[in-house]
Amino acid sequence: MASHVVVIATDLRRATVKVNPGTYLSDVLDQACQKLNLSSDKYLVKHKQKQVDLSVPFRTSGLAGGAKLELVLRSKTPSAVQIALQIPQPDAKEIPGGRLIKKFPSDLTLWKVMRQFESGEASAGKNVNITARGYANTTSGSGQLYYETPVLNIMGREFSSFPEFQKTLAQLGHNSGNVLIRLGYKRTEQTLFEAMEKISTYFKDGEENSGSDVKVDETKTEEAREKSQQQGDTTMTDGVPEPEVAQEDSAQSQPEPEPVLSTAPVEQDAPKESATASSPTAQDPFQPVNVFLAPTGTTPAAALVPASETDFTPTIAHAQLHQARLLESSRNKRLLSDKELEEKAAAEEARIASIKSILVKVRFPDNTSSEWQVSPNETGAFLYQAVRHVMADATQQFHLVLPGGKDIIKDSNAENHNLVKSYKLSGRVLVNLVWEDSVPAAIRKQPFLRANVAKQGQAVKVPDLPKVDDAPEPGPATEAPKKEDKRDKGDGTTKKPKWFKLGKK
Repeated sequence: MASHVVVIATDLRRATVKVNPGTYLSDVLDQACQKLNLSSDKYLVKHKQKQVDLSVPFRTSGLAGGAKLELVLRSKTPSAVQIALQIPQPDAKEIPGGRLIKKFPSDLTLWKVMRQFESGEASAGKNVNITARGYANTTSGSGQLYYETPVLNIMGREFSSFPEFQKTLAQLGHNSGNVLIRLGYKRTEQTLFEAMEKISTYFKDGEENSGSDVKVDETKTEEAREKSQQQGDTTMTDGVPEPEVAQEDSAQSQPEPEPVLSTAPVEQDAPKESATASSPTAQDPFQPVNVFLAPTGTTPAAALVPASETDFTPTIAHAQLHQARLLESSRNKRLLSDKELEEKAAAEEARIASIKSILVKVRFPDNTSSEWQVSPNETGAFLYQAVRHVMADATQQFHLVLPGGKDIIKDSNAENHNLVKSYKLSGRVLVNLVWEDSVPAAIRKQPFLRANVAKQGQAVKVPDLPKVDDAPEPGPATEAPKKEDKRDKGDGTTKKPKWFKLGKK
């Protein structure tokens, strides 16, 4: 049964929108803003002072026919939405649970969400091709690669066209919480080359912001043209069945952002290796600054330092500091404004830009360690290469773990694995080396460092701590002031109360 709702703008203008039980409230907002000549991405909808969920249809929203909805300005700061992308088979075999999960801002478009899931960070290091899939149409006989468009199913709604992919999560009504997106693919009659040109046209503005994605789209267009010509020759001569060709083409026509970005760092590493062969050892960037031998005793050297009972007794200063922290945590704090968030981000960028070098100390499984002076432009791959430069058996697999045992430094040359910008390393940092499970026990018992590197090792010296007497110095004793008796006179005699006097004067 058709009905209608009335949408009231902030300036009290009204727009009547016809709805049926299957009309989504996000479409109601779009139609109302079109009639009122407003931008739908800047407003939310409220009903009786309660925010309306725009992601549900009219029949499940709890609204009655003729309900009056109010337009409210949306916050400029986007909120976080956790997206779970369900990958179809057979691509989901290498992904645990078949789902990729990551948080995105609510002002991100569906196209950018798919592009983020294609990157290494969001896809947990897996190569997932979503936006550049092609298949060979053997029935036409032309041998051209045709575009296979992604289809996103979000709460029963399907999005498969380029204009629909330009909608943001907020425009679909998803401003917070968790959202499940089921991914599918649909074959089109459009060639892959034409689809890449349309993609560069539709998403030109969005790609210019990222910078690197423009290069990716250009490489996709060139590769699509070359592969379309190559496929025309191979399909006509080989006669490969359609399912196998589709799988091969999808694997070949998968131009991921990572190979384009990782080409430059690999080319930069080549002259480093050639320079190390001809330059002196002192100029070798992989040469450690310091090498420390393993301790000879079973007890840590720091535990042998004598300690007194007073070292563990809290003082008055400790109690006052604890009370001040409790008082500070009990006070209500307002959220930072957009300007304050921008200033905080600018200050963090300035701090990172001011870092000239960091000193990374890697502790090995046999308790030996080495230190490297690392420039702020190096990535995790440099640190892995430096460790292989000093280890006895460089063929064994390992990974580097930051203090706390949670964050693992990846062996990658990508910019998102920069040691300073991505892993937030600064000053002096300790990194632990952990063997992979595939390393045999015999290798683990052998010395980790090479013989020529171990000769440079020095023993770890525990600095002598200065003795500080925390006991308070005895001062002059002060007597408590005596309370003056108000009934005493100046001459020392005690004044009698009036009721104690007998008779009259």
